[in-house]
This record gives sequence, structure tokens and C-alpha cells, in this order.
Amino acid sequence: MGNIQKEVQVKLAKGLLDLIVLQFLSTQPMHGYQIITKIRKSYGVYFGPSTIYPLLAALEKKGLVNSQWNMNNERPRKTYNLTTQGQTMLNFTENTLNLLCQKIG
Repeated sequence: MGNIQKEVQVKLAKGLLDLIVLQFLSTQPMHGYQIITKIRKSYGVYFGPSTIYPLLAALEKKGLVNSQWNMNNERPRKTYNLTTQGQTMLNFTENTLNLLCQKIG
């Protein structure tokens, strides 16, 4: 992949990062490192903890996700879940994006 294509890929992923995180959380609860890893595997771009954790905090403040501490592992992990409001926002955003893509293409 050329530099221009990679740049476009990163910009699109960054612009849709809220949607990507909500989509991942719609399938299962996840902790921050899982989200970082899944983004890299799914989209080939890396967003580090300094991007993901503030985003998760902002989504939680908006009521789109909630969190709880999981103490089952060797160290505590904060696990994030999609709320009903988050699912509603995810559905709205996906529908809006689909309409936009139809108009472009």
C-alpha cells in the first residue's frame, strides 16, 4: 500500500474511531488493550493508549459506554460495555454513514 493510501486509511479510521470502538463493544465487553489490538488487526492502523483511553472516558461521560473493574486476572482491568444509549447511537451512526456512502457511490 502506498503512502497516500495509508494516510487516507489512517484519517478514515481516526475520523470513525468512536464508531469503531462502539462497534467492537457491541459484540462483547472489552478492556482498552483489547480494543487497541483489535483496531490494529482489523484496520492495520495503531492508536495507542493516549488516544483510546481518553476516547473511552469521553464515551463513558456521554453515557454511551459504562465500565467496571474486572479483578479475575493477575491485575485489575477496566472492562467497557456498550449501553442502550450507545447501541442507539451506533445504529444511528451506521445508518447515517450508509446513506452518505450511497450518495457518494
